[in-house]
Amino acid sequence: MNTEDRPEGTRLDGAAAPGKAATPVQPGPEDHRLQRRVVSVLVGGQILGGIGMGATLSLGSLLAAQLSGSNAWSGMAATMSTLGAALAAVPLARLAQARGRRVSLSTGALIAGTGAVVAIASTALGIFPLLLLGLMLLGSGSAVNLQARFAATDLALPGSRGRDLSIVVWSTTIGAVLGPNLFGPGEAVGAVLGLPPLTGAFAFSVAAQLAAAVVYGTALRPDPLLTAMAARVPDLEAPQPKSGLRILRSNPRARYAVAAVALSHATMVALMSMTPVHLRDHGASLTVVGLTISLHIAGMYALSPVFGWMADKAGRLRTILLGQAMLLSSLVLAGLAAESGTAVTASLILLGLGWSASVVAGSALVAESAHVQDRPAIQGVSDLSMNAAGATGGALAGPVLAAVGYSGLGFLSIALVVTVIIWTALQPRRPLQDLD
Repeated sequence: MNTEDRPEGTRLDGAAAPGKAATPVQPGPEDHRLQRRVVSVLVGGQILGGIGMGATLSLGSLLAAQLSGSNAWSGMAATMSTLGAALAAVPLARLAQARGRRVSLSTGALIAGTGAVVAIASTALGIFPLLLLGLMLLGSGSAVNLQARFAATDLALPGSRGRDLSIVVWSTTIGAVLGPNLFGPGEAVGAVLGLPPLTGAFAFSVAAQLAAAVVYGTALRPDPLLTAMAARVPDLEAPQPKSGLRILRSNPRARYAVAAVALSHATMVALMSMTPVHLRDHGASLTVVGLTISLHIAGMYALSPVFGWMADKAGRLRTILLGQAMLLSSLVLAGLAAESGTAVTASLILLGLGWSASVVAGSALVAESAHVQDRPAIQGVSDLSMNAAGATGGALAGPVLAAVGYSGLGFLSIALVVTVIIWTALQPRRPLQDLD
């Protein structure tokens, strides 16, 4: 790992002791085997969770329009899911801090499964507010997916932390691709079970989230976070855990890492969410719109292991700058060639790639910006900030599109990228002695 991003004397858990360099702990073969097992379990849980989310969120907008009686409410499906993910981020992080990743991840999956049950019940009863509650509970599945990437870093060595995190991020692609293809089978299963139309896929979501909870609850042993906390050097007294906000106030590197992830996510959501509207307004078919978004999603996840490797080898900051360069290229292309369908598609691919590089490297930096006992707190704040920034970016993108068009949206979004670039340039390149 590049020394620009990691403090000297880092322990196996990746954090230096307050005021002095920590005593290195050399990992043994058992440590490597345990970390491989943790990553494998997280990948399995991510695939199941991705199926559960992908099979239902698209249908949520249709159900919202159906139960409310107006297409104007269809956007509330994504809004409530994002809100649910944001609301679950900090409580799940606190649960991880107190009880470990195993309890936190399995609890989040069970809440998401409950949300799917509530969504089915709301459709059967015809109660629109109940559907919104179900979709909000389903959002905890997204919070679990975000926390799982951090769980991959609990026992990872600094030189492989970005790679392990990125593998878990990449595994989300499998569930995201499989999930929407379950619409047809879901309707068939729903008919057999006597479920209302459009809710069959929610039955798959219930099963997938329950399976994910079982995987996390039974296979994530020993718990990676509790193991990392127990592996602290015995002669160093562990300070009391801090709140996420306190860490942000006192820790410039954590503040930067959280902001880089959040602003990159806001940039991506703002442009991506308005692209289908822009393409349809310019006569693109649903097939073209779907292909563009599919290529964008591929850009977000397919190369995440490559960016994880780069973050480990070239450094977190350089990888974040690479991501910002791709985001900047995407926005400039969208601004200059908004009338070209081919250019818009290329812009969306670059947007996904830039997001991937920035979020993978930024998340690795978040994971190592605080001591092990403080990591769940700062990670919860990071996930909350990421979801809030994405929701804000998506909400503001609509009025901006209406006011200045797609080109204007692309050019105005450059301000977010420039902010991250300048902040990155101001980060110290020398090794940090004290993370607190």
